[in-house]
Amino acid sequence: MSLLEVSDLTVRYGDDVVVDGVSFSVSRGESVGMVGESGSGKSQTALALLGLLSGNASIAGSISFDGEELTNKTSKQLDSVRAVRIGIVFQDPLQALNPYLRIGKQLRQVLLQHGLATRDTADAEVVEMLKRVGLPDVDRQFRAFPHELSGGMRQRVMIASALICEPDLLIADEPTTALDVTVQAQILDLLEELRDDTALLLITHDLGIVAGRCERLLVFEAGKLVESGATAAVFAAPKIDHTKKLLAAAKRIDRGEILKPSGGKAVLGVEGASVSYRDTSNDRLQAVTDVSLSLREAETLAIVGESGSGKSSLVRAMLGLIPMQVGRVVYAGGSLDGPVQSRAAVQRRDLQLVFQDPVSALNPQMRVAALVGEPLLVHEPNLSAEQRSEQVVAILNRVGLDESYLRRFPHQLSGGQAQRIAIARALILKPKVLICDEAVAALDGSVREQVLAFLREEQRESGLSIIFISHDLAVVRSVGHRVAVMYLGRLIEVAETGDLFSTPRHPYTRALLDAMPVPDPLVAPIAAPLMGEIPSLLSPPSGCVFHPRCKFAENNCRQDRPRLRSVGGSRTACHRAELIRASLTR
Repeated sequence: MSLLEVSDLTVRYGDDVVVDGVSFSVSRGESVGMVGESGSGKSQTALALLGLLSGNASIAGSISFDGEELTNKTSKQLDSVRAVRIGIVFQDPLQALNPYLRIGKQLRQVLLQHGLATRDTADAEVVEMLKRVGLPDVDRQFRAFPHELSGGMRQRVMIASALICEPDLLIADEPTTALDVTVQAQILDLLEELRDDTALLLITHDLGIVAGRCERLLVFEAGKLVESGATAAVFAAPKIDHTKKLLAAAKRIDRGEILKPSGGKAVLGVEGASVSYRDTSNDRLQAVTDVSLSLREAETLAIVGESGSGKSSLVRAMLGLIPMQVGRVVYAGGSLDGPVQSRAAVQRRDLQLVFQDPVSALNPQMRVAALVGEPLLVHEPNLSAEQRSEQVVAILNRVGLDESYLRRFPHQLSGGQAQRIAIARALILKPKVLICDEAVAALDGSVREQVLAFLREEQRESGLSIIFISHDLAVVRSVGHRVAVMYLGRLIEVAETGDLFSTPRHPYTRALLDAMPVPDPLVAPIAAPLMGEIPSLLSPPSGCVFHPRCKFAENNCRQDRPRLRSVGGSRTACHRAELIRASLTR
């Protein structure tokens, strides 16, 4: 008998069916992946297993756990199952953890509430579990509040909380979505290492994660389980069109066409840029240090690096959204000085930005027609209402949306629809430069491919230049002509995309590439290639900023800061770039 048996599970909210007759099982010690686009019913199924659906939900069908029916139990009765028998790791640990309680106290309460430790032994067990999940300086983290930890450290705490009771089943609901690829690799390795004989139900939209971590695969669409089977078999011979579409949209870091270098002249550049902030203690935090880059006509320049590497600070300083401490921005042969509001209207029009979270960036009180048309009101006030409306409809059609969206508010849009609205708003002015700051990070694979295809088409037709900030190197491989790698506020490698992916010259670049999961069950995942997290910007390392995490570091790396220099087909800031090349092959 399977550990978990789900039969004909249906979840409704009024007349809306969000999970429709789903049946599946999970055996002891088995790892099962659950994939599907946003709104396909994955998370609702997981919440139903634990009785965590909202009060207006109705549930039908059967959920049998270790032979015990769960659908007829009260919340109090389910408390004997939750955490103790079934643990869960949520997508956003900052929301899941109590912001008012220190980390140690939160985990201690889990043990005490379920009678799994005494007050005398609970703290020691918590400390031991925090050590097992790899938290540095455990005594300090035991006393820390959630907001004092990085995203990766908070996710480790969530895993510790889910595993501290040694459950039989662990549900991981998008546990790595918001994490850097290097931290993601660490978390996935950690789950694999710690769960022992615990069954794993892994919910994700990343087929690369499922391919390397799960024995079986469940594919959801519109609330239904539409395909299931052994992971390798489903990848090799998908039976339905939806699964084929998901697999086709999954980007691969190890294959696929790479764009040829752009031969255009420089249209936008930054020279010797440095950006700093003051923290709450009035200490100076150096976010960007001495960065020089250029963007060519009809080129996509991708900027990659972990959170805190300075990517967003750099481009926002270039746009005049935040002050630049040192350096200058050059556009069309002239300087771009001062804050954005002091710049010429034509400069503001020519440089447009698309943020990662379109729902937050779009005015919630404005309908789509007004949102997309507003830039025309500012920059082309002489247009008639009819002319403005025609341009709005035309750009919506360009991003794959029809006139039925004109009357909608942002909250009535899906994530992919909202992002396309944000892109339409930026492109309606026909800018020369578009900056995409993690603009496709939150999109499902098929929607992401639609957005990327549109950007490529727009670039071909209009000569649009794009700065593309992303932590997803598989996407970068498909859209970038050149790639700039940043670490701790510094530029450490710049190369044409083909050169960087075939022969990375910096060990950090190699680590980013190795950390990316490949959507192919026949390609074994590489153990986390980079341990630890990016150091604090308040006290950056001496010498090469990467040396504390670099296995190739020597004394001169700890003492002397390397400058960008030409090595092969790239520019890299590494003392040992020529010597370590042979050691960095996959």
